Amino acid sequence: MWRPHTLDEARQLGAKLRQTGKTLVFTNGHFDLLHVGHLDYLQKARALGDALIVGVNGDQATRRLKGQGRPFVPAMQRARLLAGLRCVDAVLVFAADTADEPLRALQPDIYAKGGDYARKPLPERATVEALGGRVELIDFLPGHSTSALITKIRDS
Repeated sequence: MWRPHTLDEARQLGAKLRQTGKTLVFTNGHFDLLHVGHLDYLQKARALGDALIVGVNGDQATRRLKGQGRPFVPAMQRARLLAGLRCVDAVLVFAADTADEPLRALQPDIYAKGGDYARKPLPERATVEALGGRVELIDFLPGHSTSALITKIRDS
């Protein structure tokens, strides 16, 4: 039966990559209602390095951050869908509202986030920079967002 990586397993994977001189990219998000915009973003994140680990916000964190009625898809299912993508090397689920704990454990070379963070504070930026990593903001594929998809479904 499939399961996401534990934080310790992801830590070991990150250490192995660093030992072999490879570049580790980490990103995280809710990835509720997976769509082509997510795929485009993850492919661009993966292109920044040799391996991509994705953190999935757990159900309670998604509820706190996105509001009542979310997530539509449970965290374990969201994680499994992401793990099935060719551009994703590993997936973990975490409970906190920010990705500081996985970032401290993995110590990625690059932390990829969506371009919307060019206009708002990125809570994890200080953690990434303190660990010697860099933040890369990735532009979204225009016209593709979970919010727009939810609106379209509700209006149908």
